[in-house]
Amino acid sequence: MTTITDKHTRSLRSRLPRLAPLAAAMAAMLVSPASLAEWRFAPSLDITETWTDNVDLQPDERARTQLVSEVTPAFSLAVNNRRLKAAASGSWRQFFYSDSDSLRARNDHQARYAARLQGILAEDVLFLDASASSSQQNVSAFGPRAINNPYSTLNNTEIKTWSISPYLVQRFGRQASAVLRYTRDSVESDQRTQFGNSTSDTVSLNLSSNPELRSLGWGLSYLHQDQDNELAGQSSVENLNTNLRYRLNRKFALTASAGYDRYDYQALGGRTAGRSWSTGFAWTPSQRTNVQASIGRHFYGTTGSFAASLRSRRTVWSVDYGDTITNSRSQFTLPSALDTAGLLDGLFSTTIPDPVLRAQAVAAYIQQTGLPPSLANNVNYLSNRYMRQKLLQASAAFKWSRSSSVMSLYGSERTALSSQESDSELLGSQLASLNDNVRQLGVSATYTYNLSPRSSLVAGASYSLSESLTTGLEDRQRLVRVGLDSKLGRHLVGRLELRRRSGGAGVGFQQASGRDYTENAIAATLSMKL
Repeated sequence: MTTITDKHTRSLRSRLPRLAPLAAAMAAMLVSPASLAEWRFAPSLDITETWTDNVDLQPDERARTQLVSEVTPAFSLAVNNRRLKAAASGSWRQFFYSDSDSLRARNDHQARYAARLQGILAEDVLFLDASASSSQQNVSAFGPRAINNPYSTLNNTEIKTWSISPYLVQRFGRQASAVLRYTRDSVESDQRTQFGNSTSDTVSLNLSSNPELRSLGWGLSYLHQDQDNELAGQSSVENLNTNLRYRLNRKFALTASAGYDRYDYQALGGRTAGRSWSTGFAWTPSQRTNVQASIGRHFYGTTGSFAASLRSRRTVWSVDYGDTITNSRSQFTLPSALDTAGLLDGLFSTTIPDPVLRAQAVAAYIQQTGLPPSLANNVNYLSNRYMRQKLLQASAAFKWSRSSSVMSLYGSERTALSSQESDSELLGSQLASLNDNVRQLGVSATYTYNLSPRSSLVAGASYSLSESLTTGLEDRQRLVRVGLDSKLGRHLVGRLELRRRSGGAGVGFQQASGRDYTENAIAATLSMKL
């Protein structure tokens, strides 16, 4: 049966090619001479030689020693002015193996980029958000992690995303405001025969009171999203929510919400729609401390949320817990709750007030320490199914006179809600229930010590556990690394790193292995700012 929504979606997609001139016009409005005046571009080039005794991360009897040469041109770009805020970075890693083996599943190269833009198209009325990214992601929760596995293709895949979101803002005096937003996004994988490429169209409306005017605040929100996945087919999400916020004083407020949720997908059974409610509080004792918590119920059960952040001159703490319905593609398109750059931005803000210079310093620190873009980077993996996800993430960053440290931990539990059929190509018949119920735990820590103004010592360790509650399969991954950085010139840095990692060989496409692997490696890098 064809619905009004289906007709509207098809009509919209048929008009997309005709919207290209409008998109070009909007881009021209953003790239004005005033905007170009504050662009900052920083290219770089890394050359790395790595010796590894197990390049393919295979069990010991199949381990292959290899010398790998890498050439990595990269760049970062930032702008921050009244009409345009944008940040972009990208890199291309080209690998050269001393003993090339065409039968081995190895990467020839890896390309990564990330870009985010916020622009004003019409003063106080029309705005635009846009983003694009390409990164390596885990195929399965069981096996070597993609972030630490650049050479082998057995458990990593390239995920490309883009999103464009124009929105209108209407203010009703000083009493209330409304935001009407349309978002078009896409997620693509180089494993499209197993993880379906997908697009979505989302329309949302948010109407809220001005929280600074009265002790009683209110809000009304509506969202409708249509998704189209090549393998899982079409699905939709619809949420309607009202919320109230009552201030007892300037620091403490009570919160409550009520609404209705509807999901349309191939369910395993049970309800996919129903009423929701929650109650909680918000506590802001200072500008640097914020705590929010709630407990409630949705059609899929009792739920809760918690978010807390604390910032001091030398530390930043962050904790986040949520219980929601989601899928893998949504995790790729939404920004991480605990992204590394966001955490470090708060830590560096006391010493680097300029936001553009601070972003460059944060990027340099992430590169030096080898931190992932997300501090819970191991949580996501490929699945075409909807799932209920309970996720706890916590992180802390410290900065002392001669040293700094970043620590994080996460725990997640995912319960599949939609049919196994959409994952049949991804997992095969023998592993069809692997993604039914998955629990993941992980912890990581990085420590940097400045030996002198020109040299620093970097040490890091991480541990992760993935468990299939349906099949009983477990997988553990461990990584320990120690490195030395030294400034060899104004624009030249040398790095030497030793690493050891071990874990289960994990699950590839339609195959499982209970064998463990161990790798020892040493890498030397010259990093040049051009």
